[in-house]
Amino acid sequence: EKSNTEEDVSTAQENLYLGQKPPGLIPEPFAPGLVTTPGWEYYGGFTPDLKEFYFEREVGNTEEDKKTEFVVIKNNNNQWQESVISARVGTPFISPDGKTMHLGKRYKERNDNGEWSEIKKLEAPFDSLPIMRLTASSKGTYFFDEFKRDFTGDIRYSRLLNGKYEEPRLVNEKINTGKSFHPFIAPDESYLIFDSKREDGFGDSDIYISYRQPNGEWGVPVNLGNKINTEAWEASASVTPDGKYLFFNRNMGSDKYENVDIFWVSTEVIEKLRPE
Repeated sequence: EKSNTEEDVSTAQENLYLGQKPPGLIPEPFAPGLVTTPGWEYYGGFTPDLKEFYFEREVGNTEEDKKTEFVVIKNNNNQWQESVISARVGTPFISPDGKTMHLGKRYKERNDNGEWSEIKKLEAPFDSLPIMRLTASSKGTYFFDEFKRDFTGDIRYSRLLNGKYEEPRLVNEKINTGKSFHPFIAPDESYLIFDSKREDGFGDSDIYISYRQPNGEWGVPVNLGNKINTEAWEASASVTPDGKYLFFNRNMGSDKYENVDIFWVSTEVIEKLRPE
């Protein structure tokens, strides 16, 4: 017979990712009924221990009572339990060490008891920028976008040098075309994923990846291909902390974005495109 420990391990493994069966190279809606519904769900990110999943969703049936919620689904003793944290507070990104939840130019810090602080604000030079999404590498380098009212924007980065953040700089023009948004920096900074609407794309916004070259420069962005990108809007990609799955959003509804879903796919799609 199996020992209890072996059973616990296999149960725990089966119970990763909200107990969902992981996808292969074709993207699938994440956790249908639990996360993905006919409504609007956005983002989708795990803590490094994979025991908490954060996302945003719209609730309410009529225009008047529609509101956006920030939700967490936590694994307590192998049971996934959902709770609403607050109204929408910005696009969440959890730092690779799990200690900071970035919310654009605001953030929360996690204490030793696992509780999140109140929302704090990033100081200069970030407080004056219209940041939509900010992600951080293991070294603490920030990569973030800006959102202007004319629907343009570029991606910037800022390194942590001697305990202080440097003045943000634009990444290169191969990546920045004036319509580049929602960056995700790999923890080891070996690639940058973002979305952009481009001539060579499949229609609306597509997801692209740029790999860091041996000389430290960013390579020409590569479209993630027609399994991930469609004529519809795809955006806001990120990779799970264990490096195994790419999460992203796709608009399944009209141009009013009433039905946006969270998809996931194996990160083999990223490895296949990586330059030799």
